Amino acid sequence: MNMFSFTDNLDIVDNKPIVVLAKIAMAPTDKGGRIGPFTKGLRPNHNFGSEEDRIFYIGQIEVPESEWVYPGETRELSITFLNARGLAEMLTPGRTWRIQEGPKLIGTGTVIAIE
Repeated sequence: MNMFSFTDNLDIVDNKPIVVLAKIAMAPTDKGGRIGPFTKGLRPNHNFGSEEDRIFYIGQIEVPESEWVYPGETRELSITFLNARGLAEMLTPGRTWRIQEGPKLIGTGTVIAIE
């Protein structure tokens, strides 16, 4: 597989999404993170494997209305994931994963609770 080839796991097993409360730690810009902040609607790639893993899951970071998340900031936020095969088993309290935009690591998430 090409090192720049990525695949979103779209093998949906249930139309009901999985929602988790997570501690999101965004990488600062000077450490390769995003250049600017984001608000509601961001759907980055979620990588539960190693740095070399190219199978991603789709999840939207739920930012409250009128709020922004800045590079370098850590927040507790909900994430709504499409319920793709294998994801529910990985979302256990304490599990940490990579939040990416394509190959670029922009932050990490740690499951606090399943909502």
